[in-house]
Amino acid sequence: MAKFPTVALDALIIDDEESFSHVGLYADLRRIVAESDHRFMILRGRARRASWDRAAFLNLTFWHAGAGVDVLVDEHLPADVVAHVAWHHLAAKQLCAPGERPSVPALLLSESIASAFDLYLVGRLLGHRPDAEFLQTQVPAMAESAESAGMSDADFEAMLGGVAEDPERAFEDLRALLFDAATALYGCSEAAGAAEALEALEERRFAEILHHYELSNWVLYCRAYGAEAGTEDPARALDPVLRSAPVALDWLEAHWVGPAIDRLLPAQPPRRKRPR
Repeated sequence: MAKFPTVALDALIIDDEESFSHVGLYADLRRIVAESDHRFMILRGRARRASWDRAAFLNLTFWHAGAGVDVLVDEHLPADVVAHVAWHHLAAKQLCAPGERPSVPALLLSESIASAFDLYLVGRLLGHRPDAEFLQTQVPAMAESAESAGMSDADFEAMLGGVAEDPERAFEDLRALLFDAATALYGCSEAAGAAEALEALEERRFAEILHHYELSNWVLYCRAYGAEAGTEDPARALDPVLRSAPVALDWLEAHWVGPAIDRLLPAQPPRRKRPR
């Protein structure tokens, strides 16, 4: 028997899921993970030291689009992580050729979509579930990054207000920023060039929370494991499509999420359009 066996989503306890009950897209993303071959490795009971830090280290070090395994301390999984896993799973299906290493743009686009969706969820929950566990962890972490970047408390509150007012726009603005930043940093060979790349993004929306995201990990992982993109790389082709779409998240729902749900059996009742 393997020392670290893995389990499917249905064997886990999803924490804070009730907070997401008004987010229609969440239910579809959850079902996609539940019906997939994605697995979760639980440390507690198997590892001598089953800490959050160790699980985070393993997840940050050994990841890629559609990797198929996430590491947990115990049987509890935050609901927002379910959505994060779903976006990686969908990106792997859409952007990566079976049996081949994912390209660098595929890795970066996958992570930028999954991470930007966290901000979308912040916007959806702020006015509906202000006591959500997700907000209690996510917002203070974002505030810390914003403060380090010189953002005032008032400006940070205004930023959150804008996210709550239009979560879909916030998603795409952050997704594009993350993809641009990570792509630029991947192309840098030394610190001075990277500093210039970051400085060029300072006027972009959400630049103050850019370091809330693990960009150094993205870049280093891509350098170690990402394949160089071909001239017709699907991730490179998709990025401008999302930028030009009236609502990028609607595009992803129509072209990624909807078809994935439609392929699942048994057939489900017609899906309702995601509420605003």
